[in-house]
Parts: sequence; structure tokens; C-alpha cells
Amino acid sequence: MARVTVEDCIDKVDNRFELVLLAGHRARQISQGAQITVPRDNDKNPVIALREIADETLSPDDLKEDLIHSLQKHVEVDEPEAEGEAITDETGATVAAADADDAEENVTFDRMSEEDLLAGIEGLVPPEKSDDY
Repeated sequence: MARVTVEDCIDKVDNRFELVLLAGHRARQISQGAQITVPRDNDKNPVIALREIADETLSPDDLKEDLIHSLQKHVEVDEPEAEGEAITDETGATVAAADADDAEENVTFDRMSEEDLLAGIEGLVPPEKSDDY
């Protein structure tokens, strides 16, 4: 193949910007040692990536999934809790799994009036000065 153009690849990937992202990702994979699916013909990695997309030796959907996976920092897996699993609340008491949601909703905070807060602040003793500071 002489030259690869965007027009050769645009019927495989509709969006030109997505094509650039996919070809760049594939070129990085090739530079990291991934197996190429077309003859090298003394071409550089981005050209090889575009040729692979144009020749449909790689699926654009697979490349897109791999690109998304490579960009994810943290994949959270939501695992269901085992039935009958014991959960402890903040006091250390065992709560049934069904009651755990109720225990989380019944969180209370200590309340303090403004006067009590000011009295507490006034009662604080400043730290002694030392040579370290």
C-alpha cells in the first residue's frame, strides 16, 4: 500500500477525531511490542496503525474498548453482599445486613451551642514555645 489516508479509514471509523485516538493508541501498543497484523514495509508505527484500521485486520470496536480500558484509573466492582452476612455498626454491635441501611441513616451528631463553643475556645491554653519552632 502506497500511502494511507484518512479517507481509507473513515469508512471504518466514522469520526476523524476518534480515528486519531484509536490510531494513536494502536501506535503506542506497537511501540510497546504488540504484534502487528500487516507487513511493516519500513513504515512508522502510526502509519502501520492506520493501515491496520484501513485493512480491517483489527476491529475498531476492540481498539476502542482497549483504549477506554487503558484510560481508566480505577475500576470499581460492585459485589453483592452475602446473605446473612453480619455487619458491625459504630458501637461494635452486630447488625443484620437488612438493618445496616437503617443504621447508616440513624447517624447522629453531638450539638453544641455557640456560647459553649466560645467558652471552650477561651479555655484553651496556647502551646508553650520551644526551640523547634
